[in-house]
Amino acid sequence: MGPRSGGLIRSDAGSLRPRGVVNRPPTDYNGLTRTGSAPARAQNQTPRHLLMDSEAPHDCVLLLAYGGPEKMEEVRPFLDNILRGLPVPPERYEAVVHHYELIGGKSPLNELTDRQARGLRDLLRRDGPALPVYVGMRFARPFLYTAVREMIRDGRRRAVAIVMAPYRSDPSFEKYQETLGEILDAAGPGIAPAADFVEPWFDHPLFAEAQADQVRTILEAIPRERRDAAPLIFTAHSIPIALAERCPYVSQIEVACANVAAALGGRPWQLAWQSRSGSPRTPWLEPDVNAVLPGLKAQGATDVVLCPIGFISDHVEVLYDLDLEAAQTCRALGLNMVRSSSVNDHPAFLRALADLVRAKLGRVAASVP
Repeated sequence: MGPRSGGLIRSDAGSLRPRGVVNRPPTDYNGLTRTGSAPARAQNQTPRHLLMDSEAPHDCVLLLAYGGPEKMEEVRPFLDNILRGLPVPPERYEAVVHHYELIGGKSPLNELTDRQARGLRDLLRRDGPALPVYVGMRFARPFLYTAVREMIRDGRRRAVAIVMAPYRSDPSFEKYQETLGEILDAAGPGIAPAADFVEPWFDHPLFAEAQADQVRTILEAIPRERRDAAPLIFTAHSIPIALAERCPYVSQIEVACANVAAALGGRPWQLAWQSRSGSPRTPWLEPDVNAVLPGLKAQGATDVVLCPIGFISDHVEVLYDLDLEAAQTCRALGLNMVRSSSVNDHPAFLRALADLVRAKLGRVAASVP
């Protein structure tokens, strides 16, 4: 059994192994109006699959996240788990290892996801429904298959599943569905719990509120007389253009940016990309944030505000790519750079997670005759 804290369960070992896909169609947010939406053409419809024990009431929440190493000795095994034999140049592999060295040898992603889970559990306990919250990672402990093992041991029959990424692309959404589906298939009929996935929540008003508040906080670091003139640059993880053309990832991020800017009083903004990897011959989304910064300086900017809206927790892509690499670019240009936090465990974001759970329960309940 994994260690427990009230209704929060974290798992660290197990034997369930992958096969399948589990999902449900999208739903609106419970009692809240969407603050924007991606164009209809960008809204992928996920295939609907029969769920084991699908008439059982929801009795838990499962948060699915990427995971990260918690100490330097775990970095190489973590990268090996992600790559699984993919032909990555040795110099690129070693560069990423060095990135972890520079940020202290660990990723804060696991700790932040744990705090998000605890905050969600406390809100559900206080305001209902009082459901336990399980955490499962794709590439690090607590692994997803061990979280499912804990759910089975605890007698859970049906989970509200939330992928801890607001935008839809194959690696940020479908891969989580596939992995969980394979694990449930491996557990077998009559044993595995069912799972209802919450659709990507890029346009949730409380997500926008939380991110806007993080930007307001960091704006205080800029002298008042220069604050309004500071360009706001949103950043998100670049992906190959071929992938972007077949998913709503870009349009959903643009909606989220517009919603946060609106919450900031209509502040002008620009979207840039970061964390590109892969073959240099493969076209990826551009411009890179480091290519945008010289143009801002040339236009007379003295300050710049970076907001990593593509991420919901501060981890290596934020701590290295922005706090070190982009910061160095700004120093070389003579730009004063400030970087807002991701939403992390901001109270408004925790309320968004609780609302997603309640909305899912309300939608499913409403569909039962």
